[in-house]
Amino acid sequence: MPSNDVRNLAQAAVPTAAVGAVAAVVSGVVAGGKGAIGAVVATVIVILFMGIGLYVLQRTAKSLPHLFQAMGLMLYAAQILLLFVFLAAFKNTTLFHPKAFAITLVAGTLAWIAAQTRAHMKAKILYVEPDSGNKPEKSGHSS
Repeated sequence: MPSNDVRNLAQAAVPTAAVGAVAAVVSGVVAGGKGAIGAVVATVIVILFMGIGLYVLQRTAKSLPHLFQAMGLMLYAAQILLLFVFLAAFKNTTLFHPKAFAITLVAGTLAWIAAQTRAHMKAKILYVEPDSGNKPEKSGHSS
């Protein structure tokens, strides 16, 4: 992964992990050990899903830039749908506290999206290819 890709991933994953850590502590206090486990599992799922999505989106931007916007919209829709599938699948689990899992999943997803948006707004992305140093010759009438 190029360094810019790693930086983008870190700028989104670190705040999400921090939100997950706070959620694990709060869930542990409120719901006990199963609450903390649910929060940790939800945080790992969010970072994994969103991280893979960011990687796929960056690869698409480099190889097929004309599909970038459509791919981004499709990818976010698929990620949100998969997170809802996880919520539905683990709704009645006894492995961990389902409410702590659900709340952390939503909070982690919102934290990821906010952090990724902030990182994108702060990034200095060139939207015009810089000149490679070749100056065009003057055209027109010179006096």
